[in-house]
Amino acid sequence: EITHRLRLSVDPNRAAEGIREQIAGALPDLARESGASAIGIGFGGPTNWRTGDIVLSHHVPGWSEFPLGSWTAKIAGGLPTFVDNDANVACLGEAQRGAGRDHSSVFYVTLGSGVGGGFVQDGRILHGGGATETEIGHVRLDRAGTIVESRCSGWAVDQRIRKSITQQPTGELAKLVSTSAAPPATHLAAALATSDPLAQKIIAEIGDDLGFALSHVTQLLSPEVIVIGGGLSLVGAPLIAAIQNGLNPHVMEALQPAPRVHSAGLVEDVVPVGALLLAAQGLAAQT
Repeated sequence: EITHRLRLSVDPNRAAEGIREQIAGALPDLARESGASAIGIGFGGPTNWRTGDIVLSHHVPGWSEFPLGSWTAKIAGGLPTFVDNDANVACLGEAQRGAGRDHSSVFYVTLGSGVGGGFVQDGRILHGGGATETEIGHVRLDRAGTIVESRCSGWAVDQRIRKSITQQPTGELAKLVSTSAAPPATHLAAALATSDPLAQKIIAEIGDDLGFALSHVTQLLSPEVIVIGGGLSLVGAPLIAAIQNGLNPHVMEALQPAPRVHSAGLVEDVVPVGALLLAAQGLAAQT
């Protein structure tokens, strides 16, 4: 249960150092006032869950090899701190409190500035032998090196929309994008509601790419359900249907019917809820 909530605005020019200053300024009082007994962190990038160290960030400079777990514990008065990749943590949240709660095996995909993935089996995050795993955003779609993230992340879709509306400047999607400062992908749902052909084409392409990538996941892990989260997932039912349509034809006969694809049930709370569960599991394992 979330009892306290604090949202901070990041200054991109200050990179990781600025974010750490914000955490250091807010966390001690928050930990004390809430009576916290442990801390859980979902980090947006490859993370060594064993040590709490960050491997790197693909989007924010200054995080590579930073000991986030031990640093956080120190500024919070020594509270036990547990760190994992944000998609892993989100998957834990969805598996226990969201769209995957009635299933024993759940694969989660986050479509945000990047594309991340996580897998939970019987209530526990599946970890591999290295520092990170289930990095579906870096799965290749072809031998030329095209990866899922370069086609299906929010930034990639924004670029695709900007390029497409120069060629089709009269449709509803083009109109919405040209009259707003918001990222282009945020207008997809509204454009789809008007049956805009360009929006429909873009959603179908995203569904084909991500569905194909998820067929590899299905062959390898056979999840009972696949959950889609992140900002792009707010497009809703049209995106989920497109991904399902992209997945079904590529799943081997023995695994048919293909796993059902769902939107994240926890929406924006998916990582915080998962982080709370991560902390609770970590604390329980220590006692």
